[in-house]
Amino acid sequence: MWEKLKQLHSYNAWILLLLFITGFALFIPEFRGVTADYRVSIKNAHIVIGSLMILILIGYLPFTRTHWKKIGNNRVKKYNLVLTLLFILSWAISGTVLVFERSLPAVYSQTALDLHDYITWFSIPVILYHIISRASFMVDVKRKNRESNVEKDVSPKISRRNFFKYICSTLLVVIIGPYVYSWMKKLFGVGGMSYNEILETPMENKMNPSPVVSPKSNPPIGGGLKGNFRAYTVTDIPHYTERNWYLQIDGLVDSPHLYNWEEFVKLTREVQVNDFHCVTGWSVKNITYEGIPLREILKRAGIQKNAKYVKFYSGDGIYTDALSLNQASMDDVMVAVIMDGKLIPAELGGPVRLIVPQMYAYKSVKWLVRIEVTSQPHLGYWQVRGYETDAWVRK
Repeated sequence: MWEKLKQLHSYNAWILLLLFITGFALFIPEFRGVTADYRVSIKNAHIVIGSLMILILIGYLPFTRTHWKKIGNNRVKKYNLVLTLLFILSWAISGTVLVFERSLPAVYSQTALDLHDYITWFSIPVILYHIISRASFMVDVKRKNRESNVEKDVSPKISRRNFFKYICSTLLVVIIGPYVYSWMKKLFGVGGMSYNEILETPMENKMNPSPVVSPKSNPPIGGGLKGNFRAYTVTDIPHYTERNWYLQIDGLVDSPHLYNWEEFVKLTREVQVNDFHCVTGWSVKNITYEGIPLREILKRAGIQKNAKYVKFYSGDGIYTDALSLNQASMDDVMVAVIMDGKLIPAELGGPVRLIVPQMYAYKSVKWLVRIEVTSQPHLGYWQVRGYETDAWVRK
């Protein structure tokens, strides 16, 4: 039995290593642009590797009772076993929910993503402790075996040393774990940033004149957004002033137009409250947006009879996406300027971004500078790389 357990342990160690590598590649924002062409493949690899971890867990189940008895009174090993099983089970459940998020309400995805993140970051000090302690233990075992040349049961007994190791591992989780999480949050935006934190960053655009905010936006009629943003980009964030921002409307329209900032902010705006859903699983609820309905902008331009699609261009010069004309004409599709009473910050796609509330956020193009009406469908930045074209959010 011990040989089989050792084999399962070895497999699990390699699987965890591969999960961490692929998980970090998917998670760290700085990698999104570099790995964009391979992102779907990395995600699929992460899912396959995670499935193997579940199979390892299933393969271990027949040995669980015997293993537990064999451990005996060794509390350190029992503690380690329970913690490891809890980590794996939590990863398996939350990961499965995220795999099938498109078929589930968004609230399940958000909960699963948070659990997946928390378990990952809190497991780091535990795994490091396990690697270090087991490595030193194995060195001691090999030394004793060489000296005696006889196989012995070198399982540590309950002693002051083991009790101390038990206390240290607990402290690593309880004390160091939150510090690791806090450090990763600052470094990589783990868990996202609040809207106020984003507004305090030095990335905010300086646009004059400032839009006159509707009384419905400030205070926001949605009661204030709820949740944190995980700001993802595939390029550097472009910055604008009223001197270099524009919005071009062209293609199959009767009246092409190039709006400058002063002209654009004079257009009649509406206010609406929507939830914002990212395909990676996180959501922000009750955002009060203020902007111009896209259907009104298209109406002003005059849509020609052979028009079927609307293509959107980001000011980063790379990102594009598109909607069918019917989708673009939905009542809640908006070219937004204000979010919860404030000019949309650069990190969240300001000064102007598209908002498509009923679809995942990769359809809501940030730093919007051009709207082109066409007769041909267009695959956007992420669709070319494997994402779905119609990114409807399940309610």
